[in-house]
Amino acid sequence: VQLQASGGGLVQAGGYLRLSCTASGRALGTYGMGWFRQAPRKEREFVASINWVGDNTIYADSVKGRFTISRDNVENTVYLQVNSLKPEDTAVYYCGKRATSWGSLRESDYETWGQGTLVTVSS
Repeated sequence: VQLQASGGGLVQAGGYLRLSCTASGRALGTYGMGWFRQAPRKEREFVASINWVGDNTIYADSVKGRFTISRDNVENTVYLQVNSLKPEDTAVYYCGKRATSWGSLRESDYETWGQGTLVTVSS
């Protein structure tokens, strides 16, 4: 399976974006998915994850109440709605796929990654 992340861009603080992660080559419907991000000169960090059905989600404390992860298994796409953006949200955002049905906070639990989409938030 290949993952393609899109939807990033330049936005002012307080703005919003909708990131998408679309899969090709295999259906995502039975796999847990997650979003991670990597800011300049920092390690990649967990943002959000979702189980295969979409009824169990996990968020990093830093994004709770502002970001929402969701999925459309018919469209084979996972979304990350990012609202109330802050300059510290600036990063390359990556989507990952697990080999199991549940989401996870651990980067090492993901077997496949997309190429990333850049989100830049200006103050």
